[in-house]
Amino acid sequence: MKKVLVVDDTKNIRILLTTCLELKGFTVLAASSGQAALDILESEKNNIELIFLDIRMPEMNGTEVLKEIKKMNINCHIVIMTAFATIKNAVDCTKLGATIYLQKPFSPERVNAIINELFPYNSLSIEDKTSNDKTLSYINKAKFEIEKENYSEAFSCLKTALSINPYNKDIYLLISILNAKTNNKKEALIFKKIFELFN
Repeated sequence: MKKVLVVDDTKNIRILLTTCLELKGFTVLAASSGQAALDILESEKNNIELIFLDIRMPEMNGTEVLKEIKKMNINCHIVIMTAFATIKNAVDCTKLGATIYLQKPFSPERVNAIINELFPYNSLSIEDKTSNDKTLSYINKAKFEIEKENYSEAFSCLKTALSINPYNKDIYLLISILNAKTNNKKEALIFKKIFELFN
């Protein structure tokens, strides 16, 4: 199973990427800082096939991490993530081994497109009609169960919908609503923020 390292100091970004990647069959390792990423790479450098790396992080930024990765002779795809893209930054990162530049904010669909581009023979299509029909069926059933206050059944439906298609934003909104109804305020906020990343 392919291993991916996600490096970002923003928790919601790590959660979103981890969800997308795990549902595509990857094993995900996550780091909230540059130094934590380097520690993981030190022990896993021969196993990591893809890195999602944020440029703007406190203490050690993404460019500094890239320089260390180059010194370690790690051969893998590196996706640079930033909300402050400049041509100079893009050129510098490419020279240091970056494969793709990912502009923030980004959607799960964009993450899926990058994975399809980098691993064309490993990617699963989520756009086919059968998959979408099944997803909508579970979403509608979840809505019905929410109205009846059968929250456990609604959670089960949404979990299944998420496993079929993690790129439907309505699933995240409904999970947020369900968590709010069951007084899981922290989880409700996390899923609401993931939903907002689609917009």
